[in-house]
Order: sequence, then C-alpha cells, then structure tokens
Amino acid sequence: MAPSLRDLQLTRVAGEDSGDLEDVRLLDSYEDGDSFSRIEEGMRTVQVRVSGMTCAACSNSVEAALKSVNGVLRASVALLQNRADVVFDSSLVKDEDIKNAIEDAGFEAEILAEPSNSGTKPHGTLLGQFTIGGMTCAACVNSVEGILRNLPGVKRAAVALATSLGEVEYDPTVISKDDIVNAIEDAGFEAALVQSSEQDKIILGVAGIYSEMDVQLLEGILSHFKGVRQFRFDRTSQEVEVIFDPEVVSSRSVFDGIEAESNGKFKLNVMSPYARMTSKDVEEASNMFRLFTSSLFLSIPVFLIRVVCPHIPLVYSLLLWRCGPFQMGDWLKWVLVSLVQFVVGKRFYIAAARALRNGSTNMDVLVALGTSASYFYSVCALLYGAVTGFWSPTYFETSAMLITFVLLGKYLECLAKGKTSDAIKKLVELAPATAMLLVKDKGGRCIEEREIDALLIQPGDILKVLPGAKLPADGVVVWGSSYVNESMVTGESVPVSKEIDSSVIGGTINLHGALHVQATKVGGDAVLSQIISLVETAQMSKAPIQKFADFVASIFVPTVVAMALLTLLGWYIGGVLGAYPEEWLPANGNYFVFALMFSISVVVIACPCALGLATPTAVMVATGVGANNGVLIKGGDALERAQKIKYVIFDKTGTLTQGKATVTTAKVFAELDRGEFLRLVASAEASSEHPLAKAIVEYARHCHFFDEPSTTKDGDNNSKDSISGWLFDVSEFSALPGRGVHCFIQGKRVLVGNRKLITESGISIPTNVERFLVELEESAETGILVAYDDNLLGVLGVADPLKREAAVVVEGLGKMGVTTVMVTGDNWRTARAVAKEVGIQDVRAEVMPAGKADVVRSFQKGGGLVAMVGDGINDSPALAAADVGMAIGAGTDIAIEAADYVLMRNNLEDVITAIDLSRKTFSRIRLNYVFAMGYNVFAIPIAAGVLFPSLGIKLPPWAAGACMALSSVTVVCSSLLLRRYRKPRLTTILEITIE
Repeated sequence: MAPSLRDLQLTRVAGEDSGDLEDVRLLDSYEDGDSFSRIEEGMRTVQVRVSGMTCAACSNSVEAALKSVNGVLRASVALLQNRADVVFDSSLVKDEDIKNAIEDAGFEAEILAEPSNSGTKPHGTLLGQFTIGGMTCAACVNSVEGILRNLPGVKRAAVALATSLGEVEYDPTVISKDDIVNAIEDAGFEAALVQSSEQDKIILGVAGIYSEMDVQLLEGILSHFKGVRQFRFDRTSQEVEVIFDPEVVSSRSVFDGIEAESNGKFKLNVMSPYARMTSKDVEEASNMFRLFTSSLFLSIPVFLIRVVCPHIPLVYSLLLWRCGPFQMGDWLKWVLVSLVQFVVGKRFYIAAARALRNGSTNMDVLVALGTSASYFYSVCALLYGAVTGFWSPTYFETSAMLITFVLLGKYLECLAKGKTSDAIKKLVELAPATAMLLVKDKGGRCIEEREIDALLIQPGDILKVLPGAKLPADGVVVWGSSYVNESMVTGESVPVSKEIDSSVIGGTINLHGALHVQATKVGGDAVLSQIISLVETAQMSKAPIQKFADFVASIFVPTVVAMALLTLLGWYIGGVLGAYPEEWLPANGNYFVFALMFSISVVVIACPCALGLATPTAVMVATGVGANNGVLIKGGDALERAQKIKYVIFDKTGTLTQGKATVTTAKVFAELDRGEFLRLVASAEASSEHPLAKAIVEYARHCHFFDEPSTTKDGDNNSKDSISGWLFDVSEFSALPGRGVHCFIQGKRVLVGNRKLITESGISIPTNVERFLVELEESAETGILVAYDDNLLGVLGVADPLKREAAVVVEGLGKMGVTTVMVTGDNWRTARAVAKEVGIQDVRAEVMPAGKADVVRSFQKGGGLVAMVGDGINDSPALAAADVGMAIGAGTDIAIEAADYVLMRNNLEDVITAIDLSRKTFSRIRLNYVFAMGYNVFAIPIAAGVLFPSLGIKLPPWAAGACMALSSVTVVCSSLLLRRYRKPRLTTILEITIE
C-alpha cells in the first residue's frame, strides 16, 4: 500500500521564549514568503485532492481555474502533493462550485473533510513533513510550493522533486496538518504525513482480521478507547490509522490496548513512516515498469510487421490478405497501437487535457500531441485509402514506439531518483527496530522485561541494551558501563566510554558491557531523526540557479509547439513551391505527410523534464555524500554560496583550538600558601559555567587531592562535588562577560579575571606581574589574575591546545584561493601567538560576541563571500551574518541552528571538504544543464530536418522519442556520478610528495 495521505510527522519549532536550544529549524534557509493573515470573517478554507496533474503546467491550470471562480480569494495548488488549498467567501461560493471548477478544467477533484478541532491546540509553529506524489517536473514543484505558501497560517514551505517530499512551517492555531494535506491533494497530487514529535498519530499493521466481524471488533475497540479522536481501517493493506490526543493517551497505550481488548486475536506492528515512503517509491517504479512492459509487449509486433515480416514471404502474404476494407496487417497494427495509445497511454491524455483546460502546457501535452498526430494521421490514411483506393503510408509504429520510449525513460528516471536517496535510507537503517523495555515498581526493582517496537518508546522509559546492540533512543545511562561506537554521528571510530549519567545517542552501537538507559528524546526530537530531517530539508531546497530552469520550463512547451508548426508549414509550403524534389517523399507519400513527420519529431524530442532535474538531483546526491563524509548541508542555496567563498573567518576557542582549556601554571606573588591560593580561586570560580572556570576548579581539585583529573564528560560536576567541603563560602557572586568573576569571601572582595577587570577595579598591576603576563600571552596562553581584598595575589596560566589539523587546513585553504582570518575575544598577544602558530595573517582580537558579526560584515563590504566557522553561542550572530555559516558539530545547538553547514566530526578538514564538495557539485550542475540543453539545442534542428537537404539525415519520430526519454535519464545519471566523490587529500592540496 502507498503511504496514507495523512502520514505526516511534525517537529515543534521552539518559540522565542523557549529555552530549548536543541530544536533545529530546518526551513531557516528559506526566505519568508508572502505572509497571510488569519482568515477574515465569512471566509472559508477547503482542501481539495486533485488527481491527474503531472507537471507544473497542470497545477497552474488548476490554480487559474479556481481563481476564475467569483468569490475565491486565494487558491494554491501543490503538484507533488496532488492538492489545492482554496480560500473563498462562503456566501458566494459553495464546496461544490470549487469541485466543479476543477473538474471542468479536466481533473478529478475531491473535497477533503475538515479536520477535527477536538483536543488542545499546540502553541507556536510546527514543522510538518509530507510525502508528495504525482510530481513530474519543475513546474509541478512550483505549483505545489505556490499552493502551500498561499495557505493561511503557513509561514514557509519547501518541496523537492527528487525526494517527493515537502516541508511546511505553519501555525496550528490557523491551519492544521490535515488542511495542508487536503490542499496538496486538491491540487491533484497525493500527500501523506511522515512523522510527528507530538506522537498524535500512529499507523498499525493488523494481523488476524479475516472477516467483517473482525473489522467490527477492531472498530468497536477503538470507538470506546478514551483519547482516540478518529481512526480509519484500510482493508486492502490491513492497516489502521489512529489519531489520538497525546495528553490523554500514548501511542504505546493504544498499541497495548488493542491487543489486550482483542484477547490476543490481533497482532500489531508499527508501520515506520520512512518504510512507508520507501514502499511508495517502489510502487511508483513498479507501476511505471508495468506500463512500460505492457507498451513494449504490444509495440514489438507492430515493429515486426513493419520491418521484419516483409522479408518472410509466408508471413507477409498473410499480412497482405484483405479482410474487409483493409489488409490483415493494417487491422493488426490498428488494434495493437490503439491499445497502446488509449489504454497504456491514457495517463498522457488525462494529464494533457487537465493542463490545457487550465491554460498551461507540460511534457504530457507534447507526448499526447506527437502520438496523436501520428496515430490519427495513420487512421485517416487508412480510411482515405479504403474510400479512394489511394493508399498512403501509415505511421502506427511511430506512436507505439514513442509511448514505449517515454515510459522507459520515466521508469529509468524513477530508478535513478531512488538511488539519489541512498543517504537517507542508510540513516534510516541505523535506527533499531525493537527495544527491551524494563518495567520497574516504585522501589526501583525490575518486575517485567519485554520487547517493544522502537517507535513506541516514550521519554522516561528504562531500556536494557545488551553488548552488540544498537541504542534504541537518545537518553542517559542509569546503570552499567560500556564503550559505544558513535561513528554514525561523529565520524570517529574510536569508542567512547559511557558510565552512569553519560548521554547516549540512539542508533549508536553498544560494544561491551550491558547498559540501562533512560530515554530522554524520541521521535522527531532524537538526534538521528534530526540528522535525517536536516538531510531531507537540504534535498528539498532550491539553489538560486534553479530559477533559470523554472523560467525555461514555463515557456518551453509553447515555444516547441510553435517551432513544430513552423516546421510543418515550412516543409509543406516548400514542397508545394518546388523548393525540393519529389524524390525526397516517401513511397505513396505527399508533401503534407513528409512535413508532418518532421513536425512530430520536433514535438516529441523536446522535453523540459531534464531541465527541472538538473539542479535538484545534483543537490540531493551532494547532501547525501556530504552526510556520509560528516558534513551536513542545509540547502542548495548554501551549496551555491559555498563554492564562491573568498574569506573564511575562524573563531579561536573551540574551533581552531580543542576547546579543552587546562591550567599550565599557577604563580603566587604574595605571601600566601599555594594551596590556599588555589582554594581561594576555586571557591570563586566554582559557581561559574565558563570553560576557563571549570579548568581552574579541576586544576585546584587535582592539586589538593593528588587525583587524576576526570576525563569523563561529567568530570566537572564530580569535581565540584568532591571539593565542596573544602571550598570557602561565597556570597554576592557575579559573572562579568568579557572580564571574569566578582564575589565576596569572608566579607572581602575577590576578583578573578583579565587585565580589564583588575584595572577597572582600581587595582594596579606590578611590573613583575605584567612581565609574567606578557610571557604567558606570547606563548599563546591566557593569563588569569587573582585579587583579594584589593591586593593582587597571583596569576594562573591557561592554555587551550590547537587542533592538530589547524595549521594544515589553513595552508590548504590558501592553496584553494581562500583567505583565512581569525577572530577572538582574547587579548592581542595571545591571539597573535595562536595565529602565527596556525599560519593566519589577519587577526581580530578583543572582539566582543556581538562584534564578531561586525567583523563578518566588514569583509562582506570589501567584496567576496564570507564563511564563518564557529562553535559557541557567542558565534551564532556571526554564523547568521556570514554568507555561509559553518558550525562545528560538537558545539552548541544554537550555533548549529544558525549555520548553513554542520561539521559533525568536529574536524577542521571538513571545512575544505565542504568547499570542495560545493565546487564539485556546481560543476556537475553546469554539466547537467549542458546535457539538458544539448538535447534540445542540437536535436531539435536535426528533428526539424536542417541536415536533411545537405546530408540526408533525418530523425524519425520514434527516434526523437528515444532522445527525449534519454535526456532526463542522462541528467539523473550525471548527478549520480557525484556519489563517487572522495574527500580531497591534504597532501594533494598542499602538493606534498610522500616517499
């Protein structure tokens, strides 16, 4: 079964006042479309499922038909989702008027039911992900996006032809997900809900239903189930779709309740949304293959009758046997081709009729026009011969072979497009299918252990993970210790130690010991789901270069039809005027037939589909390749900008450096015991969350207790706990951004920070202390000054080691023609020392967080695109201001949200990979346009007969159809070659020879 039309999942977008920084806004790379206010009083919105659309021209026709209805305020049609959204004045227009307008345009229409308003409404905006079926070209995509963006309450929308996915950000208080699905379906496309973090919908496969009584039993159980809003059972697929109130009942409760109430008669399994999407792709390819094989089976005899049978005397004599007014061969060709033309090729007529009724044109119009011309001419030739006795040649085989080749091209295109989504399929395969749930009593003792579907895991569940098994969900270890392979996220194959309170990621592999994990994030909130969503959204994005293809597609078909008419008139009039000899005419042919064959070839060889696929297929493959190499790309627009980068600005701490500050020295300049000095400093810094503060506390703990510093993620918290009894009591603590900390200990003021803090507090820095500070800074270390009771006590030297690849990456970028810059809030001496070590000439130091964005803008004003590479919250303004923001994957979620690229491996070499992949991708896109345009620029003149007078070369209509089919296949296969991309070797970039 194809995915249900409501198989969408949603991801809540954090509101402005939300403290959760982990929700990634997948549509942030898109510009806001036209904003729509809430529906005015007296206005209604309906969603209509529209069937029969095949391209953007179809959707434009439907939209035009709807807008022509008096009383319709707005109408938008989504080609890929086969849906239309209509806002109209209910006092002037009825639902039936909307349906009739679409049907009069030549399409099928169905008004979708209005969604239920029961249950609580969510707050803020939601992100909905839909599968959209029925799109065939860029015009379809434009149609769907236009419909979605015109819906009241829809903030932003993005649709991808290559993945057949759409993503919509909308206000659920204005429009529901069902309204969105209905709008797409009303436009003539199929739409389905993929997944939702709200978990308010579940689709279950049901085994054990054998009769109508079983169906009634299932419906009776669900009808009386508290919290279930609505349900629908599909008898064909044996699947039940349940929509429930998540505040009343959970998906697992629904699952368990159905099995319990049926006394074990029904066995359920949860249908994965991604598995359903895959099945839909397979179904589409299978349907196209079935049509192709049917057409081929019927076309081969026609071809044999025309080419082979004349050379077999016995068979040929049977074909020449007259049966009524026609020969047996003519009857056979007529019947076989009629089946191909009107049964197998029915889809082209339906789609073309809908497009024309809506005043638009598409590929289906060209196919229908070309095949109809050859078919009906052949029929007329037979009838004319039967009446007059003058038998002209027929071209039935042209019509049959043309439809066969077009269907072959569409089938190969489906297969190739399926290959481009391999990256997502691999990510989906990482998710475990089942999980071992531990049920505990109030005392914490395990009373039950059972296996459940991983899609039924809820936050707070305790899960048992055996050695060798995948972690079923994001969570925290509550029992046990082990090593986990997190290479699927970080790209690093070195196992990571996990102990109690350690965080784990769903889909990673537990290597050694058994673990008990408490689930914290499930569904769309999980890391793996966010990665998948990020890749999908990138594949749905449009690069600016795509606008060129969209424009060409909008005028392509009318231009081709005009060229075909000119070709027909030119050859016909030229023949009548004697411009070429009669010897050129086919046997028993005439000037009109001769001109018609050239005209048909022109019509069928032109195909706008290749243009529409040139950019999205390349972007889709590139985003998948990037994900496999640890580089997540948020969109085609980011890819296009990255290939033009002139400057790369690096943040220092955590980007060029490892972000793991350590105290290298502690020097006391007063008559104070070193231990008491560290105790005082640690007491002041214990309440700070700054990385330098944590490093100081860890150093003090180690020096006091002679214990090795903890290397675990939670080592800082453990350190604080272990020395809490040793620290002084602190009052009036205050963190001063860009300076340090201020507090009182035993009634006296304590200052720990940089020069600025000390001098602004009126404390002088002695010459010997200043000399020591300069030595530290020139060694790329940061000096931390400590003052107590307005007296300077000592200095701590803190160093953050450089990443081992930093210097090589900077040199490599220089070889690629990119200028590197470093920006930091640190002092100038330390900044220059670090920059010198990595080879960066341009340094901006003592820059406040907001000032980093100003640095970015200053380079933008100088000309050239600027990339910013950072990891912290303070880098977010600069990441957003840059033409291309690159966030280190190990950084904060808000930095990742503001960036265009996410470097998952926390490795600076991926900056080079990102730029190189962008350049390779756009080289491939340009080549794709050469292929797409080449077929038309070179083949159309040949099809029109330009070379026939001089070289005798002409392109038969069936061969022209083959070229049309191959144009799309060539473009998709060209994009697939990007799968062979390999990361650039630094030794090659730096021209280093290894012996």
